Amino acid sequence: MSTKKASKNSFEQSLKRLEEIVESLEAGNVPLDEAVSLYEEGIQLSKQCAGKLKETELKIKKLTKDISGHFEVTDLDEA
Repeated sequence: MSTKKASKNSFEQSLKRLEEIVESLEAGNVPLDEAVSLYEEGIQLSKQCAGKLKETELKIKKLTKDISGHFEVTDLDEA
């Protein structure tokens, strides 16, 4: 799977593919070259999923300013 194709997948699709890769590698029945390729694909998918989670987390945070002028990051539902 190319990086461009991976970047267009949804979080759920990426996570599903990552789970498939882990199962294949854990089964131990893939040739070494394929295992290395799967590992590299898994690393890319892992980074992509982590980035999407971080992006989502930031979307649900809100920067607020208290009376004394100090800034605080709060959850969106707390504001």
